Amino acid sequence: MTDFEKYIQRYLDLVPSENWIEELKNSGKQTLDIYEKLTEEQGNFAYAEGKWSLKTLLQHLIDTEKVFAYRALRFSRKDQSLVSGFDEEAWADNSYADSRTLKSLIKEFKVTRKQSFIFFKTLPAEALQLIGIVNGNETKVETIGKLTVGHNLHHLNIIKERYLPGF
Repeated sequence: MTDFEKYIQRYLDLVPSENWIEELKNSGKQTLDIYEKLTEEQGNFAYAEGKWSLKTLLQHLIDTEKVFAYRALRFSRKDQSLVSGFDEEAWADNSYADSRTLKSLIKEFKVTRKQSFIFFKTLPAEALQLIGIVNGNETKVETIGKLTVGHNLHHLNIIKERYLPGF
């Protein structure tokens, strides 16, 4: 198993069922169930110095989902241009999430998730099997959809364990 495969496997292992498109909807609901109960002050909370606030973490989920959807769109359209990764720390540091309201971030998350759900749900089976290259690694469109779910669930686990234990 390559380093890339090991890296993504930790997210794929979190996807609870083969019906990952439904899990996309479910993980979005789980995220909203947490964030919609937070106050603005709680949204600014980071569990340790140098860690992201809950707002920045939500912005990270939004940004990453947009990147994943863009990759899946390109590959589903048989665009074989090389796709590079992105620096999540630089994106988080420059996201301006902490200057936004929690309400505006929640709204953007809802819109982004709805777009992802509709996009993946309406792709034909053959498009889900198409492959593109990210950072020199072959990746199926379907795998990108599953990664969207697994990445979301990974961060939900972090929220529950480190930010809001017992919430």
